[in-house]
Amino acid sequence: MKITYLGHSCFFVETSTTQLIIDPFLTGNPTATAKADDIRCDYVLISHGHCDHTGDALDIAKTNDAVIVSNHEICNFFAAQGAKVHNMNPGGAFKFPFGRVKLTIAHHSSSEDGSASDPLLPPYLGSPCGIIIEADGKRIYHAGDTALFLDMQLIGRAGLDLAMLPIGDNFTMGPEDAVDALDMLKPKAAIPMHYNTWPPIAQDASAFAAAAKQRGHLAHPLKPGESVTI
Repeated sequence: MKITYLGHSCFFVETSTTQLIIDPFLTGNPTATAKADDIRCDYVLISHGHCDHTGDALDIAKTNDAVIVSNHEICNFFAAQGAKVHNMNPGGAFKFPFGRVKLTIAHHSSSEDGSASDPLLPPYLGSPCGIIIEADGKRIYHAGDTALFLDMQLIGRAGLDLAMLPIGDNFTMGPEDAVDALDMLKPKAAIPMHYNTWPPIAQDASAFAAAAKQRGHLAHPLKPGESVTI
């Protein structure tokens, strides 16, 4: 399985049979090196409804005739705009042709910005989620935007080959909490995400990796466009 970091919280995942993109936010992302038009995929996975995670989801899904996989409300939101969807919710799992996807809890919020006609009433887009993908004998966890929570020890109990964790602080857990998350998840390796896109979430990923190493964990800070294979 090959995982390519596309910036912010966006990852491109290549299994032996299928290509997936998680939280596609490329247009308007100052750190992104790829363009939405360049993406070729079969599935679009979305952790929650904020625009820095859904920004290019509809265009990518329609261009590729790809299926959006997310919580019930997000799927309904995009289905109403003509996308193919597969509705799920936290705690639920489904076996797709390429493997199994399970949504976990995450502690955050999930909504679209308000419309021009009613900016104070953004659509509610369900519960924020983390995403577990099992394919090709590997198990990876994209935490989405989240605070640290104790149930991470349950997520890691079945074993994780890779965990993708936010470290930006301010909106999500910061580096210190992310290292604590590694203690509970116990993945074979980790990739930090959701940092350095804008000043409020500026972080030193190398310092995070060093702190993780002191606690016995392996973290790979990737630049947008870089990949790891597991």
